[in-house]
Amino acid sequence: MSASFFRNPVTLGIAALLVLILLASTFAIVPETKQVVILRFEQPQRTVNAYQKGERFGSTGAGLIAKIPFMDRIVWVDKRILDAEYENQQVLSSDQLPLIVDAYARFRVVDPLRMVVTARSETGVTDALVQLLGTSIRNELGNQPFKVLLTPERDKVMDNIQNRLQRLASQYGVEIVDVRIKHADLPSGSPLESALKRMKTQRQQQALTIRAEGAKEAKIIAAEAEARATAIYAASFNQDPDFYNFYRAMQSYKRTFGVDPNFPQGGSTAIIMSPNSGYLKEFQGGR
Repeated sequence: MSASFFRNPVTLGIAALLVLILLASTFAIVPETKQVVILRFEQPQRTVNAYQKGERFGSTGAGLIAKIPFMDRIVWVDKRILDAEYENQQVLSSDQLPLIVDAYARFRVVDPLRMVVTARSETGVTDALVQLLGTSIRNELGNQPFKVLLTPERDKVMDNIQNRLQRLASQYGVEIVDVRIKHADLPSGSPLESALKRMKTQRQQQALTIRAEGAKEAKIIAAEAEARATAIYAASFNQDPDFYNFYRAMQSYKRTFGVDPNFPQGGSTAIIMSPNSGYLKEFQGGR
């Protein structure tokens, strides 16, 4: 090559561009928030800056890396927590109520090599997890009545869904951090009205059952109290029959002659009796 070849600015520009392309194809900088899988002719070779539990920024494998140009390909995988959204899907509860469910799962890729082999990319694993989340939700809510979602047992349902999803998602090299149902609503219109009517009928039946049991308990308590009172009266009568007769006669006089405050209607009728009436014998000294 002549000296004029290297003095040509076009030639120098092309050469510089080729060098830059070669350097860009050879070197890459891996940030702290990313992990890398290097593929050679689409076959996994190694991972760089893979997630480690409890790792601290500054002491990871992030930094400058080299690869073989035009042979190696880098697959970038986020080390941060990612989301898989399951939006507005219909699910049947165990009491056959159609629920419109909006949920999400939060996950982290902990085995990037397995994720790349099975799902190829972050988008692929997110799409797969959305399907698995839907399966887990349908299986769990299909075993639960709708009312459970309105009680503190809702948290247990969330835990069950997360455990189901984790078992299914392990094949993709991910860890399920959290699962939440944002809302699970009955659809508007006649299905909602029918469900509310059914729930109202169930509550009314429960109320009737509780009232019937309460009335039964009240009768039992009243009967036991009456039996106990009768036993006390009988014991008193056996100890002093004369005093018992006198006491009962005094109670009868109070009701008959209107001096009992518990019977204000008493005494409104005129009564004519013989002085020798047996009813008035206590006024005669019990004779």
